[in-house]
Amino acid sequence: MTDADRADFLQGMKDCVPIILGSVAFGILFGALAVENGMSLYQAVLMSATIYAGASQMVGIELFGSNVAPWLIVLSIFAVNFRHVLYSATIGPRLKSFSFAKKALAFFLLVDPQFAESERRAERGKPISFAWYLGMAIPIYCCWVTEAAIGAYFGKFIGDPTAYGLDFLLPAYFLGLVMGFRRRRNWLPVVLTSGAISVIAYKTVGSPWHVSIGAIAGVLLAAIMAKPASPEPVVDYEAGDA
Repeated sequence: MTDADRADFLQGMKDCVPIILGSVAFGILFGALAVENGMSLYQAVLMSATIYAGASQMVGIELFGSNVAPWLIVLSIFAVNFRHVLYSATIGPRLKSFSFAKKALAFFLLVDPQFAESERRAERGKPISFAWYLGMAIPIYCCWVTEAAIGAYFGKFIGDPTAYGLDFLLPAYFLGLVMGFRRRRNWLPVVLTSGAISVIAYKTVGSPWHVSIGAIAGVLLAAIMAKPASPEPVVDYEAGDA
């Protein structure tokens, strides 16, 4: 590892500290809810380590305890996690220097805060190096799995986590991420449209499809409102040579 890579890795570790502190309660909540829904400590940890997507894990533990067909569980988790397809499409061009194996690892670790911080770093004109990416992603991943284990182990002492209002952590968490982009052009109309369509979809189509439908509506509006690139001026070389 070069000195530059080492510096980027350490910077990534510094950048992830606020995210880790903000997600502690959310990770522990998942572990507690997983145990409450009939999972063992091992199953809760394995789910966090393999799926590694908080919202999808919350949907999964609700469905695993119900008499629901396996294909429907997979489809529901895919619907909630569809936003990661949009994340990958957005951040993919910024990872051109990554090899195929590095990209595969990067996309597995591409959770909401990882995407948000990567976009902010790119907007500041700084490259998204593999060292910085891992420096940020690895601590978040390790802490997330550890938090699930802690929540699963001590969850029996909490009782009903929703009785303490802990179920509000998920929407508060996503609200914080959305507010981080509030200075972007067209942010307000895109957010309002996405939220409104999501609510309508929730009332008509149902959960968890409202998440993907709202996200797609926001993306479409952003694409429509995007300012077209200015055409390059046409130079008449023959007239210029005359």
